Amino acid sequence: MKKVRFFKPLLLLTTIALAFNSCQDDEEAIQRISKTEVIQNYAEIVHANYVQAYNDAVALETAITNFTTAPSQTLFNQAKMAWQTARESYGTTEAFRFIDGPIDDANGPESMLNAWPLDENFIDYVDGAPSAGIINNTATYPTLSKALLESLNEEGGEKNISVGYHAIEFLLWGQDLTAPSANLAGQRPYTDFVDAGTAANQDRRRAYLNICADLLTDHLSYLVDQWKPNGTYRNYFLNLDENEAIKKMFTGAIVLVYSELAIERVNVALYNQDQEDEHSCFSDNTHRDIRQNLQGAINVYQGDYGTISGVSLENLVRESNFNLANEVNEAIADAKLKTNATLIPFDMAIQDGPTATEGAKVKAAVDAMQLMGSNLKAAAQSLGITIE
Repeated sequence: MKKVRFFKPLLLLTTIALAFNSCQDDEEAIQRISKTEVIQNYAEIVHANYVQAYNDAVALETAITNFTTAPSQTLFNQAKMAWQTARESYGTTEAFRFIDGPIDDANGPESMLNAWPLDENFIDYVDGAPSAGIINNTATYPTLSKALLESLNEEGGEKNISVGYHAIEFLLWGQDLTAPSANLAGQRPYTDFVDAGTAANQDRRRAYLNICADLLTDHLSYLVDQWKPNGTYRNYFLNLDENEAIKKMFTGAIVLVYSELAIERVNVALYNQDQEDEHSCFSDNTHRDIRQNLQGAINVYQGDYGTISGVSLENLVRESNFNLANEVNEAIADAKLKTNATLIPFDMAIQDGPTATEGAKVKAAVDAMQLMGSNLKAAAQSLGITIE
């Protein structure tokens, strides 16, 4: 009995020591999550996402070259599918904007990549105007070139878009002239690109499409170079004050999900009930744009993309305010759920406005996106970072 009584205090001390050491281990594990690591993981994600967008754009350019070399319905369809694939990877990169980075600083190529809405008759013929557009204006623009099309982008008005994803989209699909209830995208015939086909200036239309595809890869290559290891902007970003870099990360995600996506890309179209306000109105691909833009903001916060999964803003927030971190994750889940519940294609979801059954679902998605943005702003504040 004495032996048992003798070891009880020792056993208690051992238990306390083990518990203390366990707490120390947990604390050390938390301390290993540094802002530097979070920032480095973000840079890895940005670079990897732009590499994927570039690779998909190269595949798109190849598909377009194959089609314009020997136009056929099969190759036309393949070019369209390549465009849709390219939009998937580019969509998530939108969360890297709004931070005065290489995509949209004073010299950034954003307006050459994803500017919208697009005035179709700036590029080519439209319903009722068979001679409209740069393609058909042989007197003013006798020779088409990359330099010319870049110089004309947004010339004379922000809707005068001459290049980028949506210029290619319009050339592949044409105007969407059907009612939303028809559930049809634009119906441009591939014979618009065939000599003596269904529209004039087929050779210029082929050349124009090839130039746009080439410019797309040029501009994405620039972004890959800026963010690659030892790239100019990546080095600048990694040498920023840690809080400034973290602020940029939060800002890109918050501005996208709260304002640009929820309001400019979804709510405006919903209240105007106008297909022309859709982000990808010619192809009826807007629902994918919306979902991928949302996912891009989530990727930034959670520190995940493809095979990359590292320390993140979420980890920092959880360390700072466990309950708030849970609230952010609940808001993210709700935004995804309500966005995924909206009707496909998007023009059918918005055709009767926000008070109709399907429109109400879109409005619920908008509200959920903005709640997610507000929670992300609170998350930044928990780290001592104020987002204007």
